[in-house]
Amino acid sequence: MKVSVTSSKLGGCVTAPPSKSAGHRSIICAALSSSPVTVYNCGESDDMTATINCVKALGSTVDRHGTTLFVTPAKRNIESVVLDCNESGSTARFMIPVAAALGVKNVTFTGRGRLPQRPFDVLTEALRKNGVDCSENTLPMTVSGKLKSGILKIPGNISSQYISGLLLALSVTEGNSEVALTTPLESAPYVDMTVKELKAFGAQIERTEHGFSIIGRSHLSGNERTVEGDWSQAAFFLSLGAVSGGVTVNGLDRNSLQGDREMVDLLRRFGADITETDGSVTVRPAPLHGIEIDAGQIPDLVPILAVTAATAEGTTVIKNAARLRIKESDRIKETVSRLKAFGIDADETADGMIIKGGKAICADITSANDHRIVMAFSVLSAVAEGTSTIDGAEAINKSYPHFFEDFKKIGGDARCHP
Repeated sequence: MKVSVTSSKLGGCVTAPPSKSAGHRSIICAALSSSPVTVYNCGESDDMTATINCVKALGSTVDRHGTTLFVTPAKRNIESVVLDCNESGSTARFMIPVAAALGVKNVTFTGRGRLPQRPFDVLTEALRKNGVDCSENTLPMTVSGKLKSGILKIPGNISSQYISGLLLALSVTEGNSEVALTTPLESAPYVDMTVKELKAFGAQIERTEHGFSIIGRSHLSGNERTVEGDWSQAAFFLSLGAVSGGVTVNGLDRNSLQGDREMVDLLRRFGADITETDGSVTVRPAPLHGIEIDAGQIPDLVPILAVTAATAEGTTVIKNAARLRIKESDRIKETVSRLKAFGIDADETADGMIIKGGKAICADITSANDHRIVMAFSVLSAVAEGTSTIDGAEAINKSYPHFFEDFKKIGGDARCHP
């Protein structure tokens, strides 16, 4: 799909879609429970479908009625099953250790897009030391053997999803375990989300000086969960409020553990005019100026922060984001190249980028098959004079299929072409 976006004045209200991060965790915890669980407000996207299909392959039934899911427990000791993670890194990193905890024999994990190129060696090394055989360090990978309780050592600065996957798995592995972090934890809010969700299902997890301690059990227990609004997706509309017209995003919990709630504070630092009420955030245009951003805890925000910086006076430096090079695309390289296409002075660094704000011109770009690239540069297209095109815009289906519908609701001029 190609989308054409013409500059326009935007303004109005949108509702944040359900959090993809929270949805993954609720569905997996429900599948690990001893009885059926109802999950409310669960969005539809390619990534959510991947997780749902994986738990179904492990014996759960998942019935969807609108945004409500009815999830039954997964089974133990299933033999010879294929789990297709599509392009969802979250699904793969969570489900590989979970399948091992369930004692699945010869489960093969597959993926598409860039996922088969992304390394899993840090996770597989930890699993191999605790009774699990992983045939490869990349997908496709066959996993067999049952995860044993004990001490699992893993660095904290490679992917927080590895730690979350281990916490999910060890919570249903009988016996006491410890996840020992060998380096400081990055993207810590996402691990905090996992711990909170597991505790809601009765898991016993405590933060320690060097990681996490877990008292394992055979099953989790729960009845119902409601998925909160997504700060990561709301960030695109909050930025639109700052660079175009005033935008209100409803359905947001300011006390959420999602790290990307920091978007509000970052926009304030840029100089945006912001009002917060119970459950909503309103952002209005104001003169913006460049800032320095440490993206270590908020890597997913980098593309939209870069676009915001492109409209700000002065220089913005984004650092500590090296992990973005192994996302759906090399997000540092691809973001900088597209900023340049829009006439913005930007340069890569080893772990981030330097952006000098200016006047954006219209451009024709590709998506790099990256949903966050599509959404971020739709925002920049809305303020660049003329009409810009983004080829491969179907990448939004990975996380936010209804993005352009919401974009149009607040005055965005976007036309989609097959």
